[in-house]
Amino acid sequence: MKAVYEKEVAPKLAETFTYKNRMQVPKIKKVVLNMGLGEAIHNIKLMDAAVEELKLIAGQQPVVTRAKKSIAAFKLRAGMPVGCRVTLRGMRMYDFYNKLVNIALPRVRDFRGISGKAFDGHGNYSLGIKEHIIFPEIDYDKIDKIKGLNITVVTTARSDEEGRELLRLMGMPFRK
Repeated sequence: MKAVYEKEVAPKLAETFTYKNRMQVPKIKKVVLNMGLGEAIHNIKLMDAAVEELKLIAGQQPVVTRAKKSIAAFKLRAGMPVGCRVTLRGMRMYDFYNKLVNIALPRVRDFRGISGKAFDGHGNYSLGIKEHIIFPEIDYDKIDKIKGLNITVVTTARSDEEGRELLRLMGMPFRK
């Protein structure tokens, strides 16, 4: 995927947006995977399973995120584990991006492309997945509960238009 970026995507972006310098061409900086588990308050085994599944998906050990504030209505105390996340950079990032675009997203039921409106104003894209079982590493028979997953692709693009074009050229299947 990195070779595709360097040989095909970067020259097209430089031509489209008429950059004067090679370093101005936007690129993917990192991919962040986040799994929020509110139910882990009652069942701590759910957190252990989520960490293992996220480790399989990302190929890297996730970090357990903890609550910052206590919320009595949710029976939540500060410091309790409420999710896990992993940040991918370098070759692992490109490998995961390739797997997401070419394998996982086409496995989603009734898939017609992803929304092009989930940009944050600075060229970064966030995507929510309802079922983490679309990834090939997850064995469907060993799953006790289907979990959601948030994926954020952070780019060096300065605008949403540049970010959208970068991801489109890298193979992200946006809706027409």
